[in-house]
Formats: sequence, C-alpha cells, structure tokens
Amino acid sequence: MNGGNYIGLEGVANARDLGGYEMQDGRRIRPGLLLRSGNLMRATENDKRRLRDEFHLRRIFDFRTYGEVYREPDCVIPGCSNTLLPTIDPEIEKKSGEAMPKEVFLNLEAFLLRAANQPMVQRLARNMYPDFVFSEYTQLQYAAFLSGVLATRDGAVLWHCSQGKDRTGLGAAFLLACLGASREIILEDFDRSNDFYRETVNRMCEQVRAMGWGEEEEAVVQSFIGVHTGNFERTLDRIDREFGSLHDYIENQLLFSEEEQQQLRDRYLY
Repeated sequence: MNGGNYIGLEGVANARDLGGYEMQDGRRIRPGLLLRSGNLMRATENDKRRLRDEFHLRRIFDFRTYGEVYREPDCVIPGCSNTLLPTIDPEIEKKSGEAMPKEVFLNLEAFLLRAANQPMVQRLARNMYPDFVFSEYTQLQYAAFLSGVLATRDGAVLWHCSQGKDRTGLGAAFLLACLGASREIILEDFDRSNDFYRETVNRMCEQVRAMGWGEEEEAVVQSFIGVHTGNFERTLDRIDREFGSLHDYIENQLLFSEEEQQQLRDRYLY
C-alpha cells in the first residue's frame, strides 16, 4: 500500500496511519502524525509505549457516546490529552436507547442475527452516514475535531470511535479532503476497514444465508460489522448535490475555512 497502512497495535482494533497517501497536487501525507483506530481500552503496555515514544502522541479525539466511554474508557497515554467529541446527538442516543434492547450495545452480533430482517434495523443501516452528515449537532463535533487537529502543533493526533470504522472513517474522510485527497483515496481509506473486519463479516453472512435471509440482511451485517462503502459513496454524492462539493460542505457546514485547510496541508504534506 502507498498509504493508510496498519500500524500493528496489539490491543487496538483497526489502527492505521494516513501517512503516505498521495494527494492531488502530488504531495504525500507525512507518516506517523495522523492516526485512526478503534477504542483504546485494551491497548497493551507496548501499544502505549509505541504511541508515546514512537509516534509522540499529543491529542486523542474520541467520537464515542458517553455510554460507550463509560463502558470502555480509553487508557491513559502519558503526555497526551483526550478530547471527547460524541458525534451522536445525546438526545437521539437517549431515544435510541429506549427503543432498542440492551443487546445492541452488549452483543451486537447476536442482535444482528436476530434482527437484521427488521425494517427499522435495515433503515438504520441505510441511513447511518446521512444521519451523521446532515445532523447539525454532528457537524459541530467534526468542526471541533478539524480545529483541534490544526491546533496540535507537534507530535501525532489520533481519532477513534468504538470499532474505528464509521464515525472514525468520516473524520478521516473530512481530514483527507482538507489535505487534497481525491475521491478515490477517500473511498479507499474508508473501505480499508473491511480488510480488518472481513473475517467476521464473512462468518456472519454465512450464518445469515443459512437462516434463509438474503442480500438486505447481509447489507445490514456489512454496515454494522464492517463498512458499507456503497452507502458512503452515495452519501458523498448527496453532499455534492445538496452542498456543491465536499470542500464546500467542510467550509460551510463544518466551518473550516480554506485558509485553515491550507495550514493543514502546509503542516502535514511533503
């Protein structure tokens, strides 16, 4: 791979470095500075040492809900601050928590094998990315994320959610767009989460087919266990239709100016 490679953390899922991706102007992202991953609760002592000494990690941005953080708090990395930016509106989370059984949060696989054929669950899978992109609350969290990355003057930054794929993937997409990535690179980085979760997705899809379910239920599994890159690409198309372009969306909805984007390019590209 020419960028977005796994960094081999022992206890952290889907941990990657955006370094090496080539931007449309021919420059590349500096390695070791822009990291994305799943949550850090199970980071080993060696993981923490590497993040501190090898990457000089300075800022962590956590996109999880308050409930997720309570159940699986991040480890502490010496010399690094942690900023919680819940990208799901707490009011929506509260309503969803009342509507869904606890099994969704405690045993997602079991829930999907029981409920992937339910229209509500299928709607949630299809609308996952638009629900984030078009929420004013969520936009403010990603705006704070981009500003926070820009405000970090030295060392690496890391952003994550629970599995390091959907909410984390959107953060990476916005950051890549600011740095001048093509749509192909943005989609490639988003889709790479499927490499990490492919074995689980394939196993569950086999179970879904054995139950007599079909493509719709498999799409639900793909959306919740891996990432549904087709849904993400359709969301990018909708951004283009409704806002003009992803860059217009970042500037006008995420309130991150072209001047600030240029500062990110000056710092993170070579």
